[in-house]
Amino acid sequence: MPQKSQPLQTTQGTQGTQTVQPLQVSQAVRTGFAGRAEPDDDPVEEAPPRPSPDEAVAAVFGPAGELKPGGRRPAVDVRTLTRVLFERLAELPPDAPERRRVRAALIEVNIPLVRYAATRFRSRNEPMEDVVQVGTIGLINAIDRFDPSRGVQFPTYALPTILGEIKRYFRDNVRTMHVPRRLQELWVQVSGAMEELTVTHGRAPKVPEIAASLRIPEEDVRACLDAGRAYNAASLEAAQEHEGGLALLDRLGYEDSALAEVEHRDMVRHLLVQLPERERRIIMLRFFANLTQSQISNELGMSQMHVSRLLSRILTRLRTGNSWED
Repeated sequence: MPQKSQPLQTTQGTQGTQTVQPLQVSQAVRTGFAGRAEPDDDPVEEAPPRPSPDEAVAAVFGPAGELKPGGRRPAVDVRTLTRVLFERLAELPPDAPERRRVRAALIEVNIPLVRYAATRFRSRNEPMEDVVQVGTIGLINAIDRFDPSRGVQFPTYALPTILGEIKRYFRDNVRTMHVPRRLQELWVQVSGAMEELTVTHGRAPKVPEIAASLRIPEEDVRACLDAGRAYNAASLEAAQEHEGGLALLDRLGYEDSALAEVEHRDMVRHLLVQLPERERRIIMLRFFANLTQSQISNELGMSQMHVSRLLSRILTRLRTGNSWED
């Protein structure tokens, strides 16, 4: 039976009506935004050959057991290499000498995953080498705990472990001063809201805008901003280059301990000038010259009992704030 020819499709445009063949429609769909048609028969890429366990280890280590530089290793897919090494690791007994060699190969092969995770923290004021070392600890923990039989790809399992180890390092070891855990967790939300609001408004957001976005009090946002950047504590005695070599302690003000007594001293001075000469001299000898009542009596030529009665009377008048002449 003769096949029916496919109907032609027409399109309207500025140049008039154009007739488009079905083959041209198919090519136009495959062309997309690239502006050129794809071939009908796409070449199928052959999967790279699966290396043996010995070849997988040899891809990382040289004959003498040294690590090969990245440029001298054969072009083997990292996922395939990792899968083969884990299968070999599962076959070896715990006390096998080769187990350490295979484990070291797994660590070396997956170091790029650690570097990828460390780039998320490049905005922190911490050397990237230290972050990579901490992430490597998370990678080792992930290798020791990974179970290939569960059917999960190793990068999917290892990346959260690596990130968790790095975040724990920043939380517990980087800060020289303790910040409450609540503010540390809130800082993550505040920093994310600041980035979103900066893109939205085209400027740095204000505290009320951040608080409204997160629906939290403005006091919490201010406390979080102060605590989120408190990674390092500067010494008060360290010289500041931009301040002419002066230490921070030299530029800090302090409260004079005698400042609170200024008002009291002025009031006592006002009351003392109202005392007669003899009573004023008794007060000066007793409280300013620190003489005893016996010494004052010898100085003024009167009995100690009389000095005691005068002191009691004078102090009563001074405490009440009354004038001596009443």
